[in-house]
Amino acid sequence: MPRHPTKIVSSEHLVSESSAELSEFEYGLIMAGNAFNRWMVRCMSAAGAKDMTAVEVSLLHHVSHRDRKKKLADICFVLNIEDTHVATYALKKLVARGYVKSEKTGKEVFFSATPAGRELCGKYREVREACLIATLRESGLSNEQIGEAAQLMRNASGLYDTAARAAASL
Repeated sequence: MPRHPTKIVSSEHLVSESSAELSEFEYGLIMAGNAFNRWMVRCMSAAGAKDMTAVEVSLLHHVSHRDRKKKLADICFVLNIEDTHVATYALKKLVARGYVKSEKTGKEVFFSATPAGRELCGKYREVREACLIATLRESGLSNEQIGEAAQLMRNASGLYDTAARAAASL
């Protein structure tokens, strides 16, 4: 008799007969999301900025990306942050800490990284190289596998966004 592998899920009552794999994927997302958030916070702490949240770390890196000024709506769109209040609060904290500056042009507010913010991102990169990239090399995972997983997660993001719109219309 063939043995079926055990499905590793967090909520057996949600497992669908049509796709038990989706429940496995969701559990993986929960675990990976929490691990990634913990990593960002600890990496940033090692880089010298204690007590930053994962949202603040993500926002600082995105605001620093390509050294361009960015509007709140664009930041939230790119990072898929639905609640702009969360992003606004985090950006205000980053401004207060001197890592981000805001400039009003007309009715729009633009955010950009300060020299201190860019320097902190550079230190974060150093810690990332020393800890995460070194661990990746030892893990046996290939860059190709990581790229395929990234594509899968972007596709899944669209799946969940579509399902969220459907649920909101019920």
